[in-house]
Amino acid sequence: MATLRDRGWSYFDALVAAAPLQDANPWVRDGGRAAYRPDYETLERLLGVPVLLRATSQSGVPALALDVWVSYEFRRAGFDADKVWPRASTPRVLPPEIKDFVGKLPKKDQAALWSRISRGVGGMGSANLLGKNYVKQVDVVMSSWATGPELMVSTKRMDSSFGKNAANRVEESYGDAKNLRLRHPQAGLGFFYSLSAIALETEADTAEWLIDLLIKLGREDDAYDAVALVLPDLKKSEEPADPEPEDEAGPIDAGAVNASEADSVDGGGESVDIADVIPVSLYSEAVPDELDPGRFFTVMVNRILDNSPINFHAKARARRRAPLT
Repeated sequence: MATLRDRGWSYFDALVAAAPLQDANPWVRDGGRAAYRPDYETLERLLGVPVLLRATSQSGVPALALDVWVSYEFRRAGFDADKVWPRASTPRVLPPEIKDFVGKLPKKDQAALWSRISRGVGGMGSANLLGKNYVKQVDVVMSSWATGPELMVSTKRMDSSFGKNAANRVEESYGDAKNLRLRHPQAGLGFFYSLSAIALETEADTAEWLIDLLIKLGREDDAYDAVALVLPDLKKSEEPADPEPEDEAGPIDAGAVNASEADSVDGGGESVDIADVIPVSLYSEAVPDELDPGRFFTVMVNRILDNSPINFHAKARARRRAPLT
């Protein structure tokens, strides 16, 4: 039986597949330089999936909407779709070398092996990366065996209990940045935060303080290269009914599969009607320039390309060289 997470993946996959801008160059000309223009319409539709499914925070579906969009944008930037995780199809985390290997096997062996891989054999449910001192599950990653991680983005979503959880989430993120940066100094390291716009009204002081902290997170030379903020304009009735989920205590094994992934081995496939999804609008007026998602993707893509050989990521380089007017 399909889990709520499976149903969420089915909608996410269908929305991404139908996105009008999925193959369009996201770079535009801004004065004398190229700037990244995100596909906000697709994000608004993805944010509508948890509302449609009445998915709670504990289900993982609300947070997953953000992961799907961030990985979708890096594929739009021109990076290899098989290297950017979560992938747009199952398995969501898969070293591209494995796909190449399976593709070279006899046809009769490919189907059986893909079936085993898609069921999560080998711990491919999440990207667990070793930092300087501990293993951290990272939400959006671009990696291969040959290069190691070239991109690491942690996402956080807060739709309720702002005053209770805001400080903890920022403190955790600061520590995670130091842990990952010290082992992977050349990788693009980012933090993407989603805060319900309701916080600007109901807990304005907390929201202002949190936004200020997010800006400061992006100023450390040895932490995040860029930090972004989106403000979904959720109605009170659309907020998750349960509190923010707590991570399991104790160290993470680099090959472990988290519980939510283990319960959902198919990762979608259910027939859905995306016309049922009502987009959640974004309140962009209160997002400071330092936290603008367009700036975030501009900085992150430039970081990856600047720190890799010129013959790497040819498609991404070509797109950046040819911005739309």
